[in-house]
Amino acid sequence: MNEREFDRTERIGAEMKRALAVLVRDQVKDPRLANITVHEVRVTRDLAHAKVYFTCFPSDEDTQAQERLLNKQLAGFLRHALAQEVRLRAMPQLHFIHDESIAKGEHLSSLIEQAVAQERPATEEEH
Repeated sequence: MNEREFDRTERIGAEMKRALAVLVRDQVKDPRLANITVHEVRVTRDLAHAKVYFTCFPSDEDTQAQERLLNKQLAGFLRHALAQEVRLRAMPQLHFIHDESIAKGEHLSSLIEQAVAQERPATEEEH
C-alpha cells in the first residue's frame, strides 16, 4: 500500500467517524445505545468494509447485545444515513466492534496503582 492510499483511507475513516458520531447521537433512539462513543473507523483499502470501534460510557455493560444491535438492526440504517453525509461512490459495509482497549487500560492502571501502594509502605519502613 502506498502512502497516498493510506492517507485516503485514513481521511475517509476520520470523516466517517465524525459523521457516525453525530448520527448515533442524534438519530439512534434505542436507550441501550444512548451512551455510545465512536472511537475509530478503519476502512479497507478497497473501501468495501469499515470496522467501527465503539465504547459505551460510563460502563461497558452487555457489549455483545450492543454489537448485535448495531450490526444487525441498525447497520443498514446507519450505512444509508452515512451515505447522505459522506460522499463516496460506494459506502463501505459497516462492522461494529466493541473497543476494549480503554477498559484494559483502566484495568492496567489500577494494577499499577495497587503495586505502587503495596511497595510504598515497605520502602518507607526502610528509611
